[in-house]
Amino acid sequence: QAFFCLLLCIPWGSSCPRSCRCTERAGAKAVLCSSQHLQEIPKDIPRDVVLLKLDANSITSIPSNAFRHLSRLEEIDLSRNAIEQIDGAAFTGLAAGLRSLDLSGNRIRSVPKEALLALRAELRLADNPWHCGCALQELLGRARLEPGSVRGITCHSAPRHEFVGRPLLQVLAAGVNLCRVSHRSTDVAVFVTMFGWFAMVVVYVVCYVRHNREHSCGHRDRLRSLPGARGCAE
Repeated sequence: QAFFCLLLCIPWGSSCPRSCRCTERAGAKAVLCSSQHLQEIPKDIPRDVVLLKLDANSITSIPSNAFRHLSRLEEIDLSRNAIEQIDGAAFTGLAAGLRSLDLSGNRIRSVPKEALLALRAELRLADNPWHCGCALQELLGRARLEPGSVRGITCHSAPRHEFVGRPLLQVLAAGVNLCRVSHRSTDVAVFVTMFGWFAMVVVYVVCYVRHNREHSCGHRDRLRSLPGARGCAE
């Protein structure tokens, strides 16, 4: 941490993205783009950057291969943005060297598991409107999350209403398996859909039979003067 603090203070003269500030110490370079109203990740970030701060902007998504050319990156701060979508290949090329990835304080409801599970970095995921389902439970069990960040993961939505508003750790500590709950919810949804289709078929058949009966009765009423004809009331 002390190294990165010193890194923030010493400027370097090579190319630097517009609206950002760049510093260097002992050959390690930092690109500082905090609070610059950025709506996307800059395309011209120097390849040898070690620390990248993009916090407190208006970035809404992380596209595929967004950092692929930044093989020396050790820390990325994307906290306090408006990120809603993360592509499954968003962090391709960063698995080996990345040590810290901060995604806290965004609008993330879910994230493809493959986007984060390949990373060895410590993840910060708190203060997002998470959907607490099977995917998030698996991510929590397999990824390397910063301990304080784990406690800040709260269920904004969930397969069962009683989980909403509760910390994910609290839900799991109660013995809930979200993967089983999600599976049961899917089964119920399939059953309800099938029942709905069956009910529609039944209604259609009943209406069809009734329509044909009314048509037949009308025809017979027109012929009721013929010998041996009966009324519909019979």
